[in-house]
Amino acid sequence: MPDGNQDRIYLSIDYGDTYLQPLLLAALTSRLPPELLVFLSPSSPPPPSRSKFLQWRQYEDLDFERLLANPRTCLANSYVIRKALIPKHYLADVVAHWVAKWPGSVLGRCVKGGVEFEVDYAEFLDEALVEGWELKESWARNEGVDEGQREWWILKPGMSERGEGVRLLSSEEELRAIFEEWDPLSDDDDDEDGDEETAAHSGDEHDVSVSQHPPALSQNESPPKSNGKSNGIITSQLRHFVAQPYIHPPLLLPAPNPLAIRKFHLRTYVLATGALRVYVYKRILALFAAETYQAPTAGNSGELGRHLTNTCLQDSGEREGSVREFWGLPSTIPSLSPKPQTGSSREGKAEQTDWREHVFTQICAITSATFEAAARVSSTHFQPLPNSFEIFGVDFLVDAGEGVWLLEVNAFPDFGQTGEELRGFVRGLVEGVVEVGVKPFFGLSRSEEGDGEMVKVLDIDLGRR
Repeated sequence: MPDGNQDRIYLSIDYGDTYLQPLLLAALTSRLPPELLVFLSPSSPPPPSRSKFLQWRQYEDLDFERLLANPRTCLANSYVIRKALIPKHYLADVVAHWVAKWPGSVLGRCVKGGVEFEVDYAEFLDEALVEGWELKESWARNEGVDEGQREWWILKPGMSERGEGVRLLSSEEELRAIFEEWDPLSDDDDDEDGDEETAAHSGDEHDVSVSQHPPALSQNESPPKSNGKSNGIITSQLRHFVAQPYIHPPLLLPAPNPLAIRKFHLRTYVLATGALRVYVYKRILALFAAETYQAPTAGNSGELGRHLTNTCLQDSGEREGSVREFWGLPSTIPSLSPKPQTGSSREGKAEQTDWREHVFTQICAITSATFEAAARVSSTHFQPLPNSFEIFGVDFLVDAGEGVWLLEVNAFPDFGQTGEELRGFVRGLVEGVVEVGVKPFFGLSRSEEGDGEMVKVLDIDLGRR
């Protein structure tokens, strides 16, 4: 039984998501001693100043002032500053600096080097690309080359979410056409700056609203969805862009699998806790594109359903069956090269192995290096606190040679995209987070079962107490 108020744990659990909220409450009540818990309603007065207090809310609703004032008793589900990981241009900078410092890092082999630039309007594109040598050299090589030999690039707005504003291109003319499609932009620069700053701090994968003046759709794009959202980008997400070489060919499942020849990426949930331990949730999702994959060409580069795997761009009919558990995919794929075996009986023999195990090993190594790089080389923009934890959605792509590529890091991932059939998948994640991210902070013993799916990939001391 609790000894007065000092052992009680006050909980403010208001995630604002009808999918995740009941899973949070169920995990907390099943994993924490019920006699210690005091759940607060939105109208409840704040708990005593030095009491144990857990906040699990949306970023904008967290009481960061209390969090910073009580590092030993107050715990929250988000770091205050982690911009180094979320905007794509910040993440690209982190990787570039880390690889320059540590050339042998795995990040040098799993992130496509790109071109970063800032531009407001198409008329300023020449000025923005003054130092974009890689792009210009690629365009020059593409001149007079057969369609199948062209080098393709993928353009990503630095602050976009849910695949909005992502485009494919292989020439300067195509890039210019993309920006001309988005002109004219909003003239309210003050609103743009404010929205961008808020988005950079929250990094919420849910927090994506369409501009009041959405960009026109190209002839290859689908019309706006019934909920009013289009496939365009948000005005406040403009200015910062990253162009990277397009990863081709991707790994594809073979026929007769119902998802054969459809591109997919892997959504991995990563828990960062304190300053700094990082865990990978071993149960991973495979998110499939809506249409069968084709190598990019001038004719299909605008058919984003073939090239983008973000299920947020799919309507309800297309999304049906597009989300699968990674470990439920076939363990062998004939197109992958057999690997030499070790051991007395099979020494030197080349056999098909479980490609999923090899991919998972790479995911763990890349995740570890990414978070350490952000903490070491961008400490201004990633400041892990000892009394915070956070779940990130980290996306990876597997190429046809079984290599794993880091795509992006998302804060406050949209669990609703997982669907009802995989609700148990998310429940397992939340229970694991409670075991390794919540219980140790409040001095509670971890259960022998329940966190086995949380694989620790990084444990460093950043000296923050």
